[in-house]
Amino acid sequence: MSDTAGASPEGQGPPGRTPGQSPRPGTGSSPSGRGLARRRRRRWVWGTGIAVSLALVGGAAAGWAVYMKLEGNITPDEAAAAELARYEKDRPTALVKDALNVLLIGSDSRAGAENGRYGHDPGTERSDTVILLHLSAGRQSATAVSMPRDLMVDVPGCRRPDGSRSAPMFAQFNAAFEVGGSACTVRTVEKLTDIRVDHHVVVDFEGFKDMVDAVDGVEVCLSEPIDDKDAHLRLPAGRVTLDGEQALGYVRARKTLGDGSDTGRIERQQRFLGALVNKVRSNGVLLNPVKLYPLLDAATSSLTTDPELASLRGLYELVRGLRDIPTEGVQFLTVPRESYAGDVNRDQLAQPAAGELFERLRKDEPVSVNTHGEQKATQKETRAPSQSSSPAPTFSGNTAAEDSCA
Repeated sequence: MSDTAGASPEGQGPPGRTPGQSPRPGTGSSPSGRGLARRRRRRWVWGTGIAVSLALVGGAAAGWAVYMKLEGNITPDEAAAAELARYEKDRPTALVKDALNVLLIGSDSRAGAENGRYGHDPGTERSDTVILLHLSAGRQSATAVSMPRDLMVDVPGCRRPDGSRSAPMFAQFNAAFEVGGSACTVRTVEKLTDIRVDHHVVVDFEGFKDMVDAVDGVEVCLSEPIDDKDAHLRLPAGRVTLDGEQALGYVRARKTLGDGSDTGRIERQQRFLGALVNKVRSNGVLLNPVKLYPLLDAATSSLTTDPELASLRGLYELVRGLRDIPTEGVQFLTVPRESYAGDVNRDQLAQPAAGELFERLRKDEPVSVNTHGEQKATQKETRAPSQSSSPAPTFSGNTAAEDSCA
């Protein structure tokens, strides 16, 4: 018998391997043969964990960089805040907790290379569009009230850009912004309506265009072709998707579209804003980071707001409650007005309709719009977001749910 025949089992190598032969790749030195595999698996898990950690850190850093960029885009309106604080005791008191009133101001400033394309920069600017946006306390509705720029109003004494102060005057509404900027416009609106303005937002021409382009254009319906050299518009009738440049011309054009009135221009603005709201909500923009970032970048780059809103957190808190408002709950209307007695080319508030509208907004009571009604139609019952027992008055306007081509 050979020596090998008398060797104990412990002295033999594993089956399939002669003594002294190295273990096969993938086997271990333990009785089960899994030791090396576990060590390699631990190294793989450890390496994967490091990679994931680095990815998360990198993602967080990138996210933070994006956050800081968007945050830095917004310009806080510190001067307006100081001016409004100066007149705090004269300002209206908010009546309903959690209801918000935001003044949206479209500036016609020609400052800067892009804005300068739309005319000479005289060193001043007027409000091309002003909308008082009322958000109900339960965020069941949003009512946007356009304030015509030709409305004759009492403008209070305001601080001019050079530090001097203007005297109170009776003038066109858009003169308030030219005289004293956003603070003067806020005070003029509060004096006119007795409604507390909680926040204000100013956007210029370029910012408007960028936001439209960021959502890949907005579709509108044209009843007839447009050929407007002043607005640089040449569009066919029917459904048309407007890019930023075309959209700006569409909402600003006046003399060559419709009857040439400011009323027609305001109605086009309201229809366009309704279509924009629909596009943002229906196109998955709010839930798609790839689509959302360009919109946020365009929006924040063009905004000047009160300091409380001048942050992503502030803007988020403002829009968070708007996501669940149905498009039919987003309403657009124009403050009731009529021809001014002293000049048929100017407007004045139509009473008592205007006063009733302001009172209901101040008390957070509902109003209703009727696209085919008169400025102040007969009252009718609507489902009210508040506990008001009185019927909601109906005003001429539209909602974001309406299709102008239908």
